[in-house]
Amino acid sequence: MTIIRQALDVSPAPLKPVRLAVERLTLAKRRWRGVAEDGAEFGFDLERPIADGAAFHQTADSVYVIAQKYEPVLELRIASIRPEPVEGRIGSDAARVGWLIGNLHFQIEVLDEVIRVVDDPAVRQMFEREGIGFTSCKRVFHPISGGHSHGQH
Repeated sequence: MTIIRQALDVSPAPLKPVRLAVERLTLAKRRWRGVAEDGAEFGFDLERPIADGAAFHQTADSVYVIAQKYEPVLELRIASIRPEPVEGRIGSDAARVGWLIGNLHFQIEVLDEVIRVVDDPAVRQMFEREGIGFTSCKRVFHPISGGHSHGQH
């Protein structure tokens, strides 16, 4: 087993890519093990977590790359969310959707056409109760970083 301490600085383009599929929550860790699609085993002992798409090892003819796995998510089409206030409501639907998701402390991913949130029963119930249209699917989920920490400084 090869021990990986950090991602490679550059991914050499002419080399054949070999994927190592990993769950998003595993990628948030500093220590874990994985097996690439060619059967090569790796142990990760990282100073900081490694990102989806990062090259982490190379041989004479191959470069090993992290491939985050798809996971169940709910997608909201941005075009379907009204950006302006509706009579009888304070604020826009867009602001309301953001507040509702944030109030449940779920991370989101905002793309050009969709907002994604992890497919969770609490989020589904809220969307259904509030009449917010969504689609259930599987995608690679890259939530917006940030949030807060309860640790000591």
